[in-house]
Amino acid sequence: MAIKVQKPGLATSVQDLGRPGYYDVGIPLSGALDRFALRCANMLVGNDEGAAALECTFLGPELLFTTPAVLAVTGAELPPKVDGVAQPTWTSFPIEAGQVLSFDFLKRGARAYLAVSGGIDVPVVLGSRSTYALGGLGGYEGRPLKAGDDVAIGEAAGNSSPGASIPEHLRRGAVPSPTLRMLPGLYEHRITPEASKRFFADTWKVAPEADRIGYRFRGGAPLTFVERTPPFGAGSDPSNIVDSCYPYGSIQVPGGTEPIVLHRDAVSGGGYFMLGTVISADMDFIGQLQPHSKIQFVPVDMAAALAARRERAGVLEAVRHHLGPV
Repeated sequence: MAIKVQKPGLATSVQDLGRPGYYDVGIPLSGALDRFALRCANMLVGNDEGAAALECTFLGPELLFTTPAVLAVTGAELPPKVDGVAQPTWTSFPIEAGQVLSFDFLKRGARAYLAVSGGIDVPVVLGSRSTYALGGLGGYEGRPLKAGDDVAIGEAAGNSSPGASIPEHLRRGAVPSPTLRMLPGLYEHRITPEASKRFFADTWKVAPEADRIGYRFRGGAPLTFVERTPPFGAGSDPSNIVDSCYPYGSIQVPGGTEPIVLHRDAVSGGGYFMLGTVISADMDFIGQLQPHSKIQFVPVDMAAALAARRERAGVLEAVRHHLGPV
């Protein structure tokens, strides 16, 4: 094995770009919460953009390498160290056999991505190496890493060399007080127009319960609902609906009090109404929000959502151009 886990960190798991195609049978996408950061880390070490890497949440692991490799850490500002010597983020650097990778305290963001030349080599499950811990699928034995695990890495490509770096203006990290753009709709008709205006005017804070399944927000005013006779199967709470599919990024508000943005390990359906959906271009930002971070939801239309997606794709293309072919 190439990596011996001495300390696992708070919640370190193997993630790639996820396993699309199984949402209809209740298996979520999984994969990196910050896909841009994962792609960048992999490009820096010469991997395919979708190769498996380690997603490190809040507190980084301590890893003993038994073979030499080239590493890169992107996403949250979680400074890496090799045998105690600080290394730059968003830049590839070498590690030798017998050296230990550790991390300093988190300075910004929530999730860092550690890419290793050759990629993390765990079994492919339903087309992905990503960890879906709730279902025990993929990753390292279907769970986050723990002390004593031996993690294999794949064969490095010939163009994996240290010293590659992504310039500051192309790094996309956490935003101190971000806005999350969303497409209103789905079941927005269940709340009053006044409640809708108040929802967008309020400032919300990330709750401590935020995780890979969903980010819960609190601090805004409770929603008021349009009166109705509940349809059969919906239940008596006005926030309940007859069971429906949950789109990735959709915002459910159980009881009308605390909105939850469903993220990459969320279930695919249920009985809570959905106020709308956060646009794909902003989903990476959510994964970098720390508890108690303040945000506002901003309504946009489909044209704006597609323009934001094009802009995001343009930044990624600029990174590819800067680093050259992998």
